[in-house]
Amino acid sequence: MHELAITQSILEIVLRHARQAGAPRVVEIHLVIGQLSSIVDDSVAFYWDMVARGTPAEGARLDFRRVPARFRCQDCGHEYAPVSETLACPACASQQVRVIAGDEFSVESIEVDPDGVRPAEAVGG
Repeated sequence: MHELAITQSILEIVLRHARQAGAPRVVEIHLVIGQLSSIVDDSVAFYWDMVARGTPAEGARLDFRRVPARFRCQDCGHEYAPVSETLACPACASQQVRVIAGDEFSVESIEVDPDGVRPAEAVGG
């Protein structure tokens, strides 16, 4: 259920930036989500339609880019992608590892329609 709050935050960020750019309508939002985050794309997409209704972002397409997990061993410096539930370094078996990718969550970019015409309005709907 935390995706609802996350989706509302995305909307706030998107609308703030659209206002600052003087854009009347948002058409696409590019999100970056790390493999290790607990965010479920389908849940965000489900809530998006609900929270964006009646805003300049209504009907905007969500584009999800997943970032794979990567770790760096604090002992030997080896960088690797985990291949199992064990996070230990495959080079030296150290448990002293640091996440260097895969825990991201951000709005990477938004695309706007400078004319602000919604598709239904464009065809007289």
